[in-house]
Amino acid sequence: MAPPRQRQSVAKERISVYMNSLRTQVYHDPLPRGVTSHGLRTIAWNPLGTLIATGAADKTLRVWNPEKNNARNSTELKGHMAGIEKVAFNPVKEAELCSVSSDGVARFWDVKTKAVINEVKGLGDAFTLAWSPDGESLLVGNKTDNIFVLSPTSSTPLASYQQPIQTNQICFCYSGNKIFLTTGEGRVKILSYPKFEPIFTTSYDSSTPFTLNGHTSSCLSIEMQPSGRYLATGGSDSILALWDTVDWHCMHTLIGMVGPVRSISFTFDGCYVVGGSDEGGNLEVSHTESGDTVYTIKTSGACPIVAWHPTRYSLAYIDLDQLKIMDIYPERR
Repeated sequence: MAPPRQRQSVAKERISVYMNSLRTQVYHDPLPRGVTSHGLRTIAWNPLGTLIATGAADKTLRVWNPEKNNARNSTELKGHMAGIEKVAFNPVKEAELCSVSSDGVARFWDVKTKAVINEVKGLGDAFTLAWSPDGESLLVGNKTDNIFVLSPTSSTPLASYQQPIQTNQICFCYSGNKIFLTTGEGRVKILSYPKFEPIFTTSYDSSTPFTLNGHTSSCLSIEMQPSGRYLATGGSDSILALWDTVDWHCMHTLIGMVGPVRSISFTFDGCYVVGGSDEGGNLEVSHTESGDTVYTIKTSGACPIVAWHPTRYSLAYIDLDQLKIMDIYPERR
């Protein structure tokens, strides 16, 4: 399958006009009788942007064709015994998906055949996952702050690392040799991978690991800009911080959000960033270099989960328990 055509970047001065021209499509997943909500918790694009997966508290795991918004054109993957907490596609395989659930199981799926190609049990109340850039391993964290190193081809964890403090989310640098862990203290730990050892120390004490300190309360979300120049972190203090990855200075502090910053996503070119929260309303798109808010996406309610398309200015988000995508294929109008 040929990848979608990548669009050119849109300048800051033109982004508002451009985004005003986009449409929003709602993806309809009917509720069973007597059920009032699926409880959507997670969304993820595949590497080509040709599929998008959603996971929900009611155990519904669905993979959508973004060009078709009816559930009968989607693929439902069944097997988890509890709510789906996180989904993510292998970054180098367009049809390999991993899902983790509070049932303590990580499942690896071939979404074309609906087959479970591997599963790892006994992970506890798992709620987060992050693939390494080469797709050869991934990290799964649970609510007792244990992080497991998994392989998509092994039925048992390769290793596990108990964290001494609350650990909320994980992401990799693009070389795959560093990981970033957000903590309940509001800090971000920078560790080597796969050894899980501190990489930097403070200037005043070589025995003290260096951490990013930019939040006044728990740090909940984290995302690396596609170029690797910035690292974005979001906290329960409603702050979205942008860090320079050379000197690790906080370059911008975005304070326009309401409620905890549950998710963060950059556009494919890294020019724009948006955060999601389960409080407040609307989504604020900010220019990465300046930190300025450049566009407001009107929503029906709070949007906790956001994800830009990997090659286009198309934003997927959860709004009032529905998947919505803002202009998935604009050239096909």
